[in-house]
Amino acid sequence: MNLCLLCDQPEPTGSYLCIGCTKATEVRVQSLPALYRGLAPFLAPAGGVATARSGKGGPAPLPVNEDILDLRGPGGIVGAAERWLADVRRDRGHTVATPSGGVEGRLQAAVTGLLANMPWIAVSWPNAGYFAKDIRDLVDSVRTIIAPTPAVSRGQRLGHCPATDPSGVLCGAVLHLKPGAKAVRCEWCGTAYPPYVWAQLKTWITEDAKARDAA
Repeated sequence: MNLCLLCDQPEPTGSYLCIGCTKATEVRVQSLPALYRGLAPFLAPAGGVATARSGKGGPAPLPVNEDILDLRGPGGIVGAAERWLADVRRDRGHTVATPSGGVEGRLQAAVTGLLANMPWIAVSWPNAGYFAKDIRDLVDSVRTIIAPTPAVSRGQRLGHCPATDPSGVLCGAVLHLKPGAKAVRCEWCGTAYPPYVWAQLKTWITEDAKARDAA
């Protein structure tokens, strides 16, 4: 049995990423344009900007935060997304397009391309783990700038969400019971499981896990 290359949990279907990590990676990729825009208010360095020269007579600091400027520049968030998309297209035997246009438009194009290839990445690409980890680290690093509050514990890992959509497709995202939470809520499909159904939730998760193992 294979292990998911991101969470190291058993992956009985033979895919490189489990269902939960595939969906989590999709959410992270989808969030890249919003994170890019969210960095804009942080471009100005903290503590004000010098307008002429420093107190020692040297040049004044740049009137922008260089780290954030790098993240928003061609080699930052958009560069990472475009490099991964180029790798995917190359390994699939597809033409690698030359990026053009503004940074925000290029980022959206790269995100669209990566999302379109996610089923193949999760199931067939040996580099899926490196890709998912890099996107996770990139998103986490940007979020520490935008919301630099102490990280909240993800809580206890319960298993995969047993909710199904109207067509009967299983959600499968990873559920966590967060400290102090009054209900377990799926971050992917939004289904909430209040305490009175937790016993049944455990049963559903166990049954789904047995079904995946038997598949």
